[in-house]
Amino acid sequence: MGAFYEEIPENVMEWIVKQKVFWVSTAPLSKHGHVNVSPKGGECFGVPDRRTFWYMDMTGSGSETISHLLEPGNGRITILFNAFEGAPRILRLWGKGRVLEYASPEFAEIVAHENIKTMPGTRSIIVVDIHQVGTSCGYQVPFFDFVDYRHVLEDYFRKKVERHEKQGEGDEKDFMDRYWALKNAWSMDGLPGMKRGLKAGKEYSVVPIQKMVGRMAIKKNGGLSNGGELHVAYVVIALLTILVAILAATHPAFEYFPAQRRMQGLLSQVTSMPGGLPSIGGLRL
Repeated sequence: MGAFYEEIPENVMEWIVKQKVFWVSTAPLSKHGHVNVSPKGGECFGVPDRRTFWYMDMTGSGSETISHLLEPGNGRITILFNAFEGAPRILRLWGKGRVLEYASPEFAEIVAHENIKTMPGTRSIIVVDIHQVGTSCGYQVPFFDFVDYRHVLEDYFRKKVERHEKQGEGDEKDFMDRYWALKNAWSMDGLPGMKRGLKAGKEYSVVPIQKMVGRMAIKKNGGLSNGGELHVAYVVIALLTILVAILAATHPAFEYFPAQRRMQGLLSQVTSMPGGLPSIGGLRL
C-alpha cells in the first residue's frame, strides 16, 4: 500500500529509468489559475541521485510548466510514474522545479554533466529538486503493451531547424525563437513563459496566440478579460464609502466633530441640486 519517503527508495531507482511515459503536473499560485498536466514520453529523462530528477522539455504549443516554475514564489511540481506491465506500482515525486533554458550556461552544464543527447526542438531541461516521494499500489491501472515511441515532434523540428540553417539567418519563418514567441512566451493565465520567447516577441513584433476563449480569456498578456467582477467590486466600494460618509455626517454621535458639519453642508448643497443625489447603476443614493 502507500508509503512516503524523503528521497527516492533505492529499490525503485532502476524501475524509474525503464519507464516509457510519465506525467508532469504544475499550477499557478492564483486561485483562479489553471492546473496543468502534461504527458511525457521517450528516452528523455534521468535520475542523477535519490533527490534529483530531470527531463528534456520539448517545444510544444503550450508553456504552462515553464510559466508556473518561473512564477516568483512558485516552482511546485509533481512527477507521476505508473507501471503498465509487471507488478502494479504508482510513484510520485514532489519537489521544486528549475527551468534551464536552451543555450543557457546552466543548460550546457547539465547536458555535459549528464551526457544528455538533446533532440531538435528541445527548449529546456527541467530539473526537479525532490523533497517528498510517495508510492501506492496502482491496482486499477490497466496493462498496456509498449509498441514504439512517436518521432513526429522530433522530425518536425529537425526539418524546421534544417530549413532555417539552409536558408540563412535572414529568413525568420523557421526561426525557433519566433515559434517560442508565438506559442511559448505566455501561459494560458497570462504568466510569462520562455525568456527567449519573450525577447523574440519584442524583437520581431510577434503577437502571441490566444490560448483561452470566453469570459476567462486573456485580454492582453498578463491580464484577464473578466473585468465585470472588478467593475462590481469598485461599485461596491464606492457605495460603502458613500454610506459611511453619510452616517458620519448625520449620526448624533458625531455632531460635535467639525468634519460632520462640513459633510452636512456638502450634503445640503448636493440635495439642493435639481437632480438630487447622483445614482450608480440605476440606484439613486
